[in-house]
Amino acid sequence: MTQFDAGDEEHAVTHKYPPTSIKGQLEGWHADRGNKSFAQAMIPSWRKENTSDDEVVYNPIKLLGLLGWMDWLYFFSGWWAWTCDGFDYFAVSVTLKSLEEQFGRDDHDLTTAITLTLLFRSLGAVIFGLLADRYGRKWTLVGNLLLIAVFELGSGFVNTFEQFLGVRAIFGIVMGGIWGQAAATALENVPVQARGFLSGILQQGYAVGYLLAAVINLTVVPKAASGWRSVYFIGAGFSLSAAIIRALLPESRQYILAREQLKAEGLNQGATAKRFFKEIGNMFKTNWVRCIWGVLVMTGFNFFSHGSQDLYPKYLQTTKFLTPAQSSRATIISNCGAVAGGTIAGYLSQYAGRRMTAMIFIIITACFIPLWILPTKFGGLSAGGFWVQFGVQGAWGIVPVYLSEVAPPAFRASFSGVAYQLGNMVSSGAAQIEATAGQSMRIRNPSTPNCTKSWYDCSIPDYAKIQGILIGVVAAWLMFWLLLGPEADGAHFEQAKTAFQEGGGLAEAPDFVAPPPGHEGKHHADHVEDSKKDRDVEKGQTIH
Repeated sequence: MTQFDAGDEEHAVTHKYPPTSIKGQLEGWHADRGNKSFAQAMIPSWRKENTSDDEVVYNPIKLLGLLGWMDWLYFFSGWWAWTCDGFDYFAVSVTLKSLEEQFGRDDHDLTTAITLTLLFRSLGAVIFGLLADRYGRKWTLVGNLLLIAVFELGSGFVNTFEQFLGVRAIFGIVMGGIWGQAAATALENVPVQARGFLSGILQQGYAVGYLLAAVINLTVVPKAASGWRSVYFIGAGFSLSAAIIRALLPESRQYILAREQLKAEGLNQGATAKRFFKEIGNMFKTNWVRCIWGVLVMTGFNFFSHGSQDLYPKYLQTTKFLTPAQSSRATIISNCGAVAGGTIAGYLSQYAGRRMTAMIFIIITACFIPLWILPTKFGGLSAGGFWVQFGVQGAWGIVPVYLSEVAPPAFRASFSGVAYQLGNMVSSGAAQIEATAGQSMRIRNPSTPNCTKSWYDCSIPDYAKIQGILIGVVAAWLMFWLLLGPEADGAHFEQAKTAFQEGGGLAEAPDFVAPPPGHEGKHHADHVEDSKKDRDVEKGQTIH
């Protein structure tokens, strides 16, 4: 049989099938497959051995101690950018009641703003993701954050519903670029051993953003002269601070070295751009199966979070009759569960593997759905919110590092960001699906037991049942696609070529699961090397 060699290096995949074919792409689907069949490798198992030469560290304090001060600054920059993104997005959720009063619209109309934001995020992911892979992380992220600050500020100045929809739609475009860049900035500059733990902390920046929005809505809005608008004004200030922090830090090490190589080659901007677009084509031709899987699994993850978060305050107030203050407190408690779940899951994934960890936390979520929907008092509902978000965001905790590891190495920001945001686009109607279902799935209003009007007028939306059904269905979807998912746990993706280097689009995630000779167990500023030699056209790797 013809051998399609993936490269000359020790850890490269040897292909028996053309790398553009389905079989060729599945050959490198599981980096630690060994002698297992594909079906055997699909079943995630508790990792019993280290797949790289990196030192295994179990003590979480020592694990975090592996980071130098510059590593921490890079990580904080990415985390804070993502936290601001979460704050800016959930500003609509926490001010939904106030927006209904301001614009004279019902919750179904207002959730259109949430849907539009999610729909347009995929466009931003493509634009800013490719810019980040082409020009580097620093100034792309700075510009992205500044644009977010502008449109978040604009959200606080609108006076009509139509203006609000327009601003939030444009806001969705610029918001879509943040996640892929934030994950790349935070994770590609830290030790491999700590990436799972830090991934969980990073992803929960979104929950922290939701938490901050809820706290400000609870404490600042009642006292501020600008009322609900103050949430958006504060959000704009947060995003501006994130842009300033990133501007003060250097470019990612990988891009500094790649630019030095470009200077040595003497390539002009035109030649570099031509090479970049060539590598984009190569990447799509050899990773289209991976790209489709990425969108499908991220559709599930996004339905998992938006289905349990976007209308959560509305659910508590409408179906469970909690006061706005009580629903804000319950939201705060649930997001504490999210932060705890994401952090624990990220740490666990270093030893249990990414897919196994996500599946464990999906099962935890399913177990606590009854506690989410059955209680009628604040205490029980808050406990349900805590444990469901512990599971939901625990599963989410592995997503930044998982997508970074299985992504085409040279296109981490764009692949991760676009998969994430296309999944968001598909799940963009989650809030509206729930709101629309609430028009037909209803229960009698217990506050008006003697109502003699029509059933609709005497009833309220049964958001408890609606959200319980949605979360359960999505949990099953996620389990299926994670079972079929690729694996490249512990990949040294920071050692891959960049998207504007020759051969970058042909690099494969499994090639970086173990570090190249000379880098065993090391993490230092100059460890980013060209880890793959140019592919030999005679070996079948040049894609025509």
